[in-house]
Amino acid sequence: MTAVPVSPPLGLPVVYLVDDEAVVRDALAWLLRSRRLLSEGFANAEAFEAWLAARPDAGASGAPLSERWPDAPGCLLLDVRMPGTSGLVLFERLAERGLLEALPVIFLTGHGDVPTAVAAVKRGAFDFVEKPFSDNALVDRIELALADSAAALLRRRERQRVAQSLAELTEREREVMHRVTDGLANKQIADELAISVRTVEVHRARVFEKMGVRSAVELANLLRSPRASQGG
Repeated sequence: MTAVPVSPPLGLPVVYLVDDEAVVRDALAWLLRSRRLLSEGFANAEAFEAWLAARPDAGASGAPLSERWPDAPGCLLLDVRMPGTSGLVLFERLAERGLLEALPVIFLTGHGDVPTAVAAVKRGAFDFVEKPFSDNALVDRIELALADSAAALLRRRERQRVAQSLAELTEREREVMHRVTDGLANKQIADELAISVRTVEVHRARVFEKMGVRSAVELANLLRSPRASQGG
């Protein structure tokens, strides 16, 4: 029987707070602690970007940051208006780096910023909350954002697993795999590749084991997924 990979658990959720008002950051941190949620506060967008750049994995070669961070469920509470770099500019920079899927952004807005926040939601922000906000309503939105982040991290993990599994296939296993997903029978594959049916069966079994699937249908669905499109 094919072994189904078991993923390790995700890390503890973290809520990132970017607001130039210390009193707001302190109140939010207290609120989150009372709901057993971790948080990290930043006085402006520049401080958050500097922290992001100073992370140990920020300069790692190879995969983009969006494939490595966040490494635990997270969301960003972001003030729209701040001295220096505005929340909207930071939001756009995060979007350009592909970070919004795993790091949902909830804008904190004053009344006059609501149209701007609505426009940001249309561009990919998770939501906006108007100041002064209801504690319960805000935490509800945060928990939904963290759930979205967790789901995104699981998708990323699966995408990386599929890419790694594909990389471990031999050239012959790839040849067999593509014909299996095209719906060819073992005898047809054997004839096309000029090998025995028994050899096809062996390669087929190894492909299923390495890809973590139990059937040709599962394999085809896995390779059709957008998450696997770059690895096939």
